[in-house]
Amino acid sequence: VQLQAYGGGLVQTGGSLRLSCVASEGTFSSYTIGWFRQAPGKEREFVSAISWRSDTTYYVDSVKGRFTISRDNAKNTVYLEMNSLKPEDTAVYYCAAEAYVTAQDMKHINDVDYWGQGTKVTVSS
Repeated sequence: VQLQAYGGGLVQTGGSLRLSCVASEGTFSSYTIGWFRQAPGKEREFVSAISWRSDTTYYVDSVKGRFTISRDNAKNTVYLEMNSLKPEDTAVYYCAAEAYVTAQDMKHINDVDYWGQGTKVTVSS
């Protein structure tokens, strides 16, 4: 499966953005999709994931209550709605896919099968 992330940009503190991860090729509904981010000078970190069954989601504590992940299998797309953005959310955001794992497992997989290119999110203070 090939992944393409969209939707990054510059936003002020407290603002919102919606990221999209569009998949092509493969059986999208078989893949758990996760969002990760990497801030300048920092390691990549897990942000959120939604299971291939669409029945579970998982978030890192720092984004709980502010970010919402969802998927539309008919459009081969996963969305990350980001609200109440903070400067510490500034990073390049990547989507990734792994077949038949739980949303929580996505956080701990060291070698995810597929990655999309990143989309940059900048939150100004």
